[in-house]
Amino acid sequence: MTTLSTSPARFAVAVLLLLSFAAPAFAQTEATRKLTWHPLAFAIVKFNEDAPKSWNIYHSEKKGVLLVRLWKRYLLIKVSDEEVYDIDPQKIKVVGDSVEWSYADLPEKPIETPDWKERNLGQLERVRFRLGKDGHYLELQLPLAPNGRPVY
Repeated sequence: MTTLSTSPARFAVAVLLLLSFAAPAFAQTEATRKLTWHPLAFAIVKFNEDAPKSWNIYHSEKKGVLLVRLWKRYLLIKVSDEEVYDIDPQKIKVVGDSVEWSYADLPEKPIETPDWKERNLGQLERVRFRLGKDGHYLELQLPLAPNGRPVY
C-alpha cells in the first residue's frame, strides 16, 4: 500500500520538475520569436490634434498591444498596462503591408506617459496620452466590434 501512494507522488514530482525546466525554455523562445504585425483597418491617429502625414497602427495575436508607426518612429503601446515603449526602427522588418518584430527587442523601461485617458465612444475606443512630461499628445481611435470589444 505504501508503494502505491508513493508512486503517484513520485510521478507528480517528476512532472513538476519537467515543467519547471521546460517553461523557461518555452518563454525564452516565445520572446525571441519574430511576430508578424498586421495593419489595423479603420483606425485613426492624431498627433497634437492633427493627422500625421505618415503613420500606421499594427496589431498581433496579443489583445491590447499595438505597434504604432509615426513617420520613422515606432511605439509599442500596451493599452491595458498604460505603457508605451520607443522601439528601435532598425529592429523592425517591413514585409509588404505588415511588419515583423520580436518582444526580445523591447526596451527595459517605458516612456513616461502622463495624462493617459481612455474612452469608449460606442463604435470606437479613444486612447490619448502625452509623450513625456511636457511632450506632444498622441491619440489613437481604435475600432470596436458591435459587442464593444476591440477588433484587434
